[in-house]
Amino acid sequence: MFNAGLRKKNVAPGMGGLAGGEDHHTRNPELFSAGDATVRHVLEGHDRGVNWAAFHPTLPLVISGSDDRQVKLWRMNESKAWEVDTCRGHYNNVSCVMFHPRQELILSNSEDKSIRVWDMAKRICLNTFRREHDRFWVLAAHPTLNLFAAGHDSGMIIFKLERERPAYALHGNLLYYVKERFLRRLDLTKNKDVAIMQLRAGSRAPVYSMSYNPAENAVLLTTRTHNLDNSNYDLYQVPKETDSQNPDAPDSKRSAGLTAVWVARNRFAVMDKSHQIVIKNLQNEVTKKVTTPSCDEIFYAGTGMLLLRDADGVSLFDVQQKRVLGTARIAKCRYVVWSANMTSVALLSKHTILICNRKLERLCSITETNRVKSGSWDDSGVFIYTTSNHIKYALTNGDHGIIRTLELPVYVTRVSGSSVYCLDRQVTPRVLTIDSTEFRFKLALVQRKYDEVLQMVRGAKLVGQSIIAYLQKKGYPEVALHFVKDERTRFLLALECGNIDVGLEAAKALDDKGCWEKLAEHALLHGNHPVVEYCYQQTKNYNKLSFLYLITGNLAKLGRMMKINEIRKDYEGWYTNALYLGDVSEWIRVLKACGKTSLALLTANTHGYTQDAETLAAHVDAGALPEPLPNAQLLRPPVPIQPMDSAWPLLTVAKGFFDTAVSASKAPSGTVAAMAVDDVGDIAAGDGWGDDDDENVEDGDLAGEAGDEGGGWEVDDDLELPPELEGTSSVSIGGSGEDGYYVPPPRGHPPTHGWTQRSQLAIDHVLAGAFESATRLLHDQVGVVNFEPYHELFLSSYAHSRTSYPGAPGLPSLSGYPARNWRTAQAKDQLPALGLRLSNLMDRLKEASQLTTAAKFSEAVDKLRGILLAVPLIVVDTKQEITEAQNLLRVCKEYVLGISMELYRKGLGKSSPDELRRSLELAAYFTHCELQPGHQILTLRTAVNLAFKLKNYKMAMSFGRRLLNLGPRPEVAQNIRKVVQACEKNPGDELTVQYDEHNPFTVCASSYVPIYRGKPEVQCPLCGASYLPEHKGITCTVCLVAQVGKDSIGLRISPLQFR
Repeated sequence: MFNAGLRKKNVAPGMGGLAGGEDHHTRNPELFSAGDATVRHVLEGHDRGVNWAAFHPTLPLVISGSDDRQVKLWRMNESKAWEVDTCRGHYNNVSCVMFHPRQELILSNSEDKSIRVWDMAKRICLNTFRREHDRFWVLAAHPTLNLFAAGHDSGMIIFKLERERPAYALHGNLLYYVKERFLRRLDLTKNKDVAIMQLRAGSRAPVYSMSYNPAENAVLLTTRTHNLDNSNYDLYQVPKETDSQNPDAPDSKRSAGLTAVWVARNRFAVMDKSHQIVIKNLQNEVTKKVTTPSCDEIFYAGTGMLLLRDADGVSLFDVQQKRVLGTARIAKCRYVVWSANMTSVALLSKHTILICNRKLERLCSITETNRVKSGSWDDSGVFIYTTSNHIKYALTNGDHGIIRTLELPVYVTRVSGSSVYCLDRQVTPRVLTIDSTEFRFKLALVQRKYDEVLQMVRGAKLVGQSIIAYLQKKGYPEVALHFVKDERTRFLLALECGNIDVGLEAAKALDDKGCWEKLAEHALLHGNHPVVEYCYQQTKNYNKLSFLYLITGNLAKLGRMMKINEIRKDYEGWYTNALYLGDVSEWIRVLKACGKTSLALLTANTHGYTQDAETLAAHVDAGALPEPLPNAQLLRPPVPIQPMDSAWPLLTVAKGFFDTAVSASKAPSGTVAAMAVDDVGDIAAGDGWGDDDDENVEDGDLAGEAGDEGGGWEVDDDLELPPELEGTSSVSIGGSGEDGYYVPPPRGHPPTHGWTQRSQLAIDHVLAGAFESATRLLHDQVGVVNFEPYHELFLSSYAHSRTSYPGAPGLPSLSGYPARNWRTAQAKDQLPALGLRLSNLMDRLKEASQLTTAAKFSEAVDKLRGILLAVPLIVVDTKQEITEAQNLLRVCKEYVLGISMELYRKGLGKSSPDELRRSLELAAYFTHCELQPGHQILTLRTAVNLAFKLKNYKMAMSFGRRLLNLGPRPEVAQNIRKVVQACEKNPGDELTVQYDEHNPFTVCASSYVPIYRGKPEVQCPLCGASYLPEHKGITCTVCLVAQVGKDSIGLRISPLQFR
């Protein structure tokens, strides 16, 4: 029990009280009964009320915080408790205190808007964290993780006290890492982990980074503090032999510096606190100073090389030549991971991975929603990286995906086969097993190692839909066709590949009418009319079947179709087949059978069928028929020159690798193969069997031929051949058969495919038709969540991306793809021409300004919002144009916000004082929108008139003076001066409004209330409109597409912003 300096004790627990006559029912109830708790110690020392007390998790210590702004530490035993020390530093009431659950630290927060961390042994303040506007009230620690939570006036924050990423370095199979002030070495092959050296004490901050020199067996350990000026590094010579139970503690050479990395066998580079780079030797002596471009971090880049990081990207710097060899654009790069052969590098920022080659030429870029933690290259050149909750892979062509989920973040040190070696946040080595099938399959496809692909197709269990979609996207549907088991998927893939035979097998298995119709359509495009006929037969589509027989010249089958329709009493089909055959007698029969006797008689008379005419005349009234045309001619279909019994001829195409391999695996052998040939012969023979029975073959002849061979085949390879035949070889029947065949070139990628690979600008993805990636870029860059307004913009932009011109007769039109960089770039590096430019948007802004002047507010708002939506879909080339585009967004935002407030004001009623007050407030806010002077004058005139009518003369006078400073027309100025003079006689306001013109403010675009400077606010990531914090997460009311308060990258409309 804590007593804040109060000498008079309260009532002790129990049923008794201070006065015997007082009814205990009228007193406050006790929290604990006498048997539940007893007072062990009363700790006196605080001058004012105690707000919080907490026990140490293991030691007999108590910590308390009070309104006297002090934090006191107490010790206790069985008999007494006493004050140990007092921590002073807070300058307002201490709200909450607690012990760090795993370190000798004390945490406290206060109404002075700060959280302080105290050293429990020295009782000094180590760190202070402040908020600008919120007082802190409560603290809590996570039971297992290094996380703390603090509650304040407007919510809660979750924070860490120290960096949890372990410092490590990998050389071959040896992993060096720091744990608990020891440098440890882990042999990844033998799984042997030993402590090889004890580190120098003197700093509570953990080791920030490590750089290992295998040639000299030396290590550089960098330590950073919250005050970067106090950062330092230590140079250690690692002992060659050490006792793991009692490791040596060698002396280190310590110096001040932000970062230290090796650049040669006996040289290392140090960045000092002024961001200058010096080269030092193994004695920690400066050998030379290097003048570099401005940078704030350095990374290892091989012998004699450094990577320099600035705010916009990373540069490859040659220390000897003192020049920059390459540059890669990535915002705030945090880590650099080189491949084992130093040919590829991965640059890791908070949410982005940029993979480059040795010269820092960009290969691909990957954006993650979760934080990127670490990464390592595997032996095959795939980059394996971790985020907060996943292990993922990335190929150098940009393909990436998830390998497995993580419960807690880990830091990858090496990847070998299916094993991922990593360190967790407790710096404990772990080995995780992953399934590498997916990314190895994709890598083999990219590298065209088709034998490996086939092996994985046969032996691995590849997940269906994702792999199938990948193969279709990359142009390998025939690969998916060979391992997909689902018949419907096989059917669709077969149609996409043009493999009619596999499609026919799948259609037979499915036996679905829709499948038969699709197969017939694709088979007809390939000229495989036997399959088309089979499909029409399965769907009983007799009309199409009849027309197919007509165009293939198969009149016999067409006659059979006519008989079938006669049996089915399908008079329309029967008559159509008779027309196809040109059989007039059948026409007459059909018409007679369906009751069209007069029409049958007219047909017989026209074509000279007198016998049929006489028979039919008895059933038709005389004079009911017109006279037949005297010059009538019978129109017969042309007689086929050669009926098409087989499929239409196609160019012979060499089989692909997968077709050949799969067919080879399915080919029968031995007797089965011979039987297969015989079967084919039987089928091809047709009706010829039995026609030559008169050619008798004696059984004895056959027996004699068989018996002549005796014990075996008499084959003699030693034949004497003519000299001119020596060295020549004939192509066997079983050969490849590809010589002399036309092999068409493989299908290439359209130019649009490269646009999305080479550009991170949203408009280039739109012009390529990659709407999905374009929407993802807009979401990441400017927080767009509502893409409905972009529908028309996307389609119109896509329509401008190509030209169309006629090709050969009978073929579809060809497309051309104009490039905007055609003068300087090669074909493979070209980017699409643009249909929308910044100058076009400036012209639209002028039109919107004219509409605003004419008070056509609704039309002006629509045009201004169209400009807002179009700005992320333009491309500019200079920094000046980037600034102009950003200014254009700001101007449109100000106009849309102001006009929206004016429209809202006009919709308000004028009956109640609250409505009049609100109307005056909105008119006043409108005058603070950053408009053109001409429009600003109009807003001020409106505000002056309204304030004067409502007798707020002081406001009207202020508005009038502001208006006169803008230089209005003489007649307007004269009128305003009169108003100002009238207001000066009675400078008061009748209505109290929420408006302070002397305190700068922005207007909330949702509630239309002022947000004064210093107050919390959130903004729209696209247009920059301001909102009160409670509106975070809504869709912006100005641009109508972006999510308010979303954390985004920012507007990206120029390649300069990615360098």
